[in-house]
Amino acid sequence: MNLTEAVRFSSQALRANRLRTFLTILGPIIGNASVILVVTISLVSKDLILDQIRGIGSNLVYASLEASGMNAAQVQADFVKIDDVQALRNTLGNSIVAATAVMPGNDNIVVNGSVRQVTVDGVDADYRQVRNLVILAGRSFDQSDVTLREHVAMLTDKLATRMFGSQQAALNQSLNVFGLQFTVIGTFREKTSTFGQGEITDETILVPITVMRYFMPYERIDPVYIQVRDSRNVPAVGRQVLAILTQRHRAGAKYNVQDLTAILDTANMIATVLTIVLIIVSAIALVISGIGIMNIMLVTVTERTREIGLRMAVGASRRGVLLQFLIESILISLIGGGIGIVIGLAIPLSIHLITDRVQVPISPISVLVAFGVSFTVGVAFGLLPARRASQLNPTEALRYE
Repeated sequence: MNLTEAVRFSSQALRANRLRTFLTILGPIIGNASVILVVTISLVSKDLILDQIRGIGSNLVYASLEASGMNAAQVQADFVKIDDVQALRNTLGNSIVAATAVMPGNDNIVVNGSVRQVTVDGVDADYRQVRNLVILAGRSFDQSDVTLREHVAMLTDKLATRMFGSQQAALNQSLNVFGLQFTVIGTFREKTSTFGQGEITDETILVPITVMRYFMPYERIDPVYIQVRDSRNVPAVGRQVLAILTQRHRAGAKYNVQDLTAILDTANMIATVLTIVLIIVSAIALVISGIGIMNIMLVTVTERTREIGLRMAVGASRRGVLLQFLIESILISLIGGGIGIVIGLAIPLSIHLITDRVQVPISPISVLVAFGVSFTVGVAFGLLPARRASQLNPTEALRYE
């Protein structure tokens, strides 16, 4: 019996028991579809997590005062100053895209008829770029706003809606901050929300840092953000930032300089571990489907004992019998695997029909792995039943009832 004949006989045998074949194929279908979906989900979640972290700020280094002396004057003197930010710009030069300062504060303003405390941050013209702010209406600060100490303000989208009804309606409105009238020139939101862990909250007002300075009892930048041009230089720039701040202040002052590298590495590691765990779970599903194929094939061998004996009696070799039953097992696994792969690819691809906001990557490697595993499962779990069929004694097989 050649390979073509073995495939033809195997196909006929599978069609003869269609319900049993279908139920057996369900195992590989579920197993292979789960492999594709698990890898796809892990890739999407990994990219989503990393993009969210990167969205806080591209190649970001940030620094602030960590510890100082007990003397109040020393503490005030050790805070990062606007001159320190300019020194960072001058020293780091082309290795950075921009450096921006944040002077934090708060004030009580009227929102929806009641007085409440909101965050007021003094920032410069580079803040929008470094912190990846999305301008929803109006415009951001430009250099002239900062240099000329213009009384202009930007509002978070939620605060603008609460105060004026909508973001567009907030433009050119006046609000009282620190006893002065400011004109709203724009509304914004964070590209990636920091959920209030940064200097921006749901209710935040941004004003030029040169104006903010006059409302503060002392000059305090907390934090200073530096956007590095090349991600590979982030650790080196961080060390330079620490050295510059340390040199410009007294020996007792300590500064905390951080970047997103450690967070990205940790998130990447967690995503990788999660992917491995999910793949193992999917592999277990494939093994279970393989066990199901082996059990059905053993039952098939028992049911077709007389047929096997008859084939051997008319000249079929043991190798031909083994090949036929092995191919039956492989066909079940490959057909189920193929359908499972199609389902596994169809579900992620259909996401594009629903929304364009989520990019669903398809891993060609997962398809190849799923197909390879299907073939391996068919061979591995079909070999035992096929060997048992090929080792039957023809005479005893013909007598089997």
